[in-house]
Amino acid sequence: MDKIFFAELLVSVLIVAGGIFSLVGSFGLIKLKDLMTRLHAPTKATTLGVGSTLLASMVYFLVFESKISMHEILILLFLFLTAPITAHFVAKAYLLRHTDPQKDLPQTQRPHGWSTFDAPPASPTKPPSPKADG
Repeated sequence: MDKIFFAELLVSVLIVAGGIFSLVGSFGLIKLKDLMTRLHAPTKATTLGVGSTLLASMVYFLVFESKISMHEILILLFLFLTAPITAHFVAKAYLLRHTDPQKDLPQTQRPHGWSTFDAPPASPTKPPSPKADG
């Protein structure tokens, strides 16, 4: 009886936590002012909100039906990998479109500038690539 009670309690807490994270992430997506601040809210809502709900489902099926749900494990891994990577690429695209490197960014104190904006210097050990005529 105690095992079932604690499993039900854990599932309930995970579902409520997932709902709260999803609600806060949705609220942040609506209320925050620009893309760079707004980007953080749905990423956390996806990873923590949906992740908590998937964990609740995994615990439920493990305790009450004695099954390990591989689908939910794969979905959870997919979300934990893709949400931060996608947010990173969206942020880089935003920086490329909305940032003036001469005015908005500090100097790097290196021979070359920011990797997103400037090409790296030519490597002395690598011969230059031939230019195609055409």
